[in-house]
Amino acid sequence: MSPAPAGQAPSLRQLLFEPNISVNGLIDDSTVVFLLGRLEAVRQSGGDLIMELNTNGGDADAARRIALEIRLFRQHSGRNAYCVGKTKVYSAGVTIFAAFPKPFRFLTTDAVLLVHERRMQTSVELNGPMKSSIQIVREQLALLETAERLEMEGFKELVEGSSLSVDELYRRATTNCYIHAEEALELGIVADLLR
Repeated sequence: MSPAPAGQAPSLRQLLFEPNISVNGLIDDSTVVFLLGRLEAVRQSGGDLIMELNTNGGDADAARRIALEIRLFRQHSGRNAYCVGKTKVYSAGVTIFAAFPKPFRFLTTDAVLLVHERRMQTSVELNGPMKSSIQIVREQLALLETAERLEMEGFKELVEGSSLSVDELYRRATTNCYIHAEEALELGIVADLLR
């Protein structure tokens, strides 16, 4: 691939067929390691970042780390970062997708976004003095409140520049919100649909 010069918008062909980072599959710690290596190659190339994203989701914290690296690339490289969501951008994938500002976010016409509240499965065992038990409950509550705050930050990033409010997105997310490509364009979540 010969990347477009930094700052020059990539062609439709580059967006659809010549990404310099492809994230396909589950988001986990190995995805973070893969992305860090690919980001270094993009930095060395002197071109813009073009990411292809197709995922069922995965680890929310791994997705947050990837989103951070994308933001840092944009802020410190002097280059643009584009993302094309293909077929499915579910769950943790939406966290990554939201790290790209709306003018740099695209979907293929078959794409679907899945936005939902973060899932958590844990058991809390209380067995001991009351003060110790209260502390365990407080720690779990702090964990939940932190996760909720981080989730809302991602929702705000996704709806920035769209006609969808963060409160409406959150309301929809509580019942697993599937947003098809056409609706995402109508809502102003993405810059365009790619065919």
